[in-house]
Amino acid sequence: MTGDRRLKLGGFAVVLVIALALPFLFGAYQVGQFTLVLCYAIAVLGLNLLVGYGGLISLGHGAFFALGAYTSAILIDKADVAPLATVPVAAAVCFAAGLLLGLPALRIRGLYLALVTLAVAIAVPQLIKRFDALTGGTQGLNVPRPTTPSWVPLADDQFLYFLTLAFAIVMFVLAANLVRGRIGRALAAMRESEAAAKATGVNLARLKTGAFAVSALYAGVGGSLYVFSIGFVAPESFTLTISFAFLAAVVVGGLGTIGGAIFGALFIEFVPVYASDVNEALAGVIYGAVLIAFMFALRDGVMGLLRQIAQALTTKEGRDERETAVRLAGGDRRRGAAPSGGMRA
Repeated sequence: MTGDRRLKLGGFAVVLVIALALPFLFGAYQVGQFTLVLCYAIAVLGLNLLVGYGGLISLGHGAFFALGAYTSAILIDKADVAPLATVPVAAAVCFAAGLLLGLPALRIRGLYLALVTLAVAIAVPQLIKRFDALTGGTQGLNVPRPTTPSWVPLADDQFLYFLTLAFAIVMFVLAANLVRGRIGRALAAMRESEAAAKATGVNLARLKTGAFAVSALYAGVGGSLYVFSIGFVAPESFTLTISFAFLAAVVVGGLGTIGGAIFGALFIEFVPVYASDVNEALAGVIYGAVLIAFMFALRDGVMGLLRQIAQALTTKEGRDERETAVRLAGGDRRRGAAPSGGMRA
């Protein structure tokens, strides 16, 4: 096993241990915040697959997050469907919506594509208000949160955290396998040059629509789990701000990375809270200043910094191994030369 792979597995193990320990180290409110981080991380990961790996700009990711949230909320509140059963339905609905939004990407790209997705993000909250008989309009919907089974020795907040963590692990593993395979290579090729990707046999139409669909699916799952955590949905929860926050999280965590979604989600959940604690009136200014400073300090995001550290450690380890090998080889040569020297004497 190479040093780089050992570092990656070690980092994954550390993150997993921390994630498993968090609910037992903090109170109910903080555990709820970390549950939201996991919901956001799933959505941010989906956006990173589209933007970071595929090079397709989207400013409408919050719309799919809202669609997934409202799909679960309506099914639970209106149809009395079991909460967990609504997650795959929300994922399927958002997948279909992503396919539809991916159709304009076949003809436009760059700034024009960003404007189309921006229009979707602006329109969705207004559409939610229009269908008030179904969505609750501006009043929103109250949704009962999943409760802990009697045979599980956990508080409700801890159970909900671990439930969300289980979904997050599955989604992250699926994304990691996706980008390591043929689809990941095709996305990277499309990001670098669509003409070159097409020349190598990549079906751009299928790849673009599929990328939008999978990205939307991830947002839908994150939105569905968000409903479980909050227990309430309203149009004001899914304004244009959340779409920009997801895009900021992608950049903060690192474009074209899997683990970066976690750090980006931590940023958009906790930095605004701490900014409000410093000065509630200037919370937005402080948040923006921190984001700008972060971009100047870490242009490749948190994962870029971690990658540099890992490369330095791997290089040092390789250098130490080479030096050890040279010393051992030198010792072997000296031990082998002594008998022949004695015979000549």
